[in-house]
Parts: sequence; structure tokens; C-alpha cells
Amino acid sequence: MRGGIELRAARVRYGPLEALHGVTLAAPAAAVTVLLGRNGAGRTTALRALAGTAALSSGAVVRDGRDITRRPAHERAAEGVCFVPDRRAVFSSLTVAENLALSYPAGDFTRALDAYPELRPLLRRRAGTLSGGEQRMLALTRALLPTVEVVLADEPTQGMSPAVAARTYALLTELDACVVLAEQRLPPALREGASRTAVVHELRRGAVVFSGEPGELSSAPPRYAPE
Repeated sequence: MRGGIELRAARVRYGPLEALHGVTLAAPAAAVTVLLGRNGAGRTTALRALAGTAALSSGAVVRDGRDITRRPAHERAAEGVCFVPDRRAVFSSLTVAENLALSYPAGDFTRALDAYPELRPLLRRRAGTLSGGEQRMLALTRALLPTVEVVLADEPTQGMSPAVAARTYALLTELDACVVLAEQRLPPALREGASRTAVVHELRRGAVVFSGEPGELSSAPPRYAPE
């Protein structure tokens, strides 16, 4: 199993506003890690900090024991970090086939189309004309590449049908990679009894308020402070 990735005392600022307040969290290779929280909690910013698309004002990003804080996003991608953002995750002006060709330059889309056969009849369609769920499928095919060592996916099943969402979580849990997901709610597929251990970090207002296993979370809805 490949190495994990973590944030250490990470702070991220957007202008005068601080979005992460000294966040420390680890995503071990042997588990699927879920960054849990509602919009504005800091989960997306934490994911972007790991990917290198959000710069730290202080703290560190550590991958497999190596400090990669100063490595730009494109270098992290070249070293096996696959980031699937929640928006603009595909090239909308290119066809589905052209999007796939960017990830699979040899032209063999078998693994992608086996995972998401729904894309097969859409190969000539421009990605921008696809439904939200279809675009998520197309974006997630990048995570299936054997060269990917870390998958960072923001709400990976947004817009998908329940059946396709369940298949997607199964695909993600079976990857030989460190998998980190940003979610508003803990997916049922990652609760106790899942085929791969899950680790949860719940964020609220830019800080980690819980770290542990899914079974340690309350069965009630996520605990959010009043606005």
C-alpha cells in the first residue's frame, strides 16, 4: 500500500479571511479518509491545500513523510496526486473521448469505460453538455489510472444516481491508493462494515472538531454550531 498524506498546523487565507485555522489531519494509505462538514466548514479548502491549489500561509503538507508544501499542484499531479474538484473538473469544450485521451494517452479507455459504461455512448459528446452526474463519472476516470497514488475527490458522487454512487464508492475503496473524500455527510458505504477502513475528520468553521472512526460519530446529523 502506498504512503499517506497529511496537513500539519495548516493555515489558509483568502484575502483577509482565514479559512483553515491551524488544521492538523492525517489521511493514512490503508484507509479511505473523509473530510466531513457542511459548506463553509473548510473541507474543500483542506482538500485543495493537499492538492496544492490552495497555498498555505503557514504549516505544512506532508506526503509519505516528505514535506511537499512548496511543490506546486502540477508537480504533485505528476507525482501521482489526482485532484477531482467539485466544479470544472472536466474540459467542457472537449468531447468525452478527448477528455479521456488526456488521461489515457495510449488511447485505451477500457478501464474507464468498464468502470462507467454509461460513458460509452457519449464518447463523441462535448463534456459540457453532459449531466452533472455524467461529468462526475468522466472526471473520476482519472483516479483509476495505475500511476495515481493519492486521490483527492470533492463530493465525488454529486449528481449520480444511488446505484452509480454505490458503484463509485466501491471503486474508490478498492483502489491501491490513499483516498481522501470531502463530503457533507458520511456515505453509507463507508460506515462500519465497509470493505476498507474509513477515517473521519469533521471540520467546522476551519477547524477539526472530531477525528476518528465512523462508528464513533453520533448517529444524529453532524454536529454544527449555531450560526
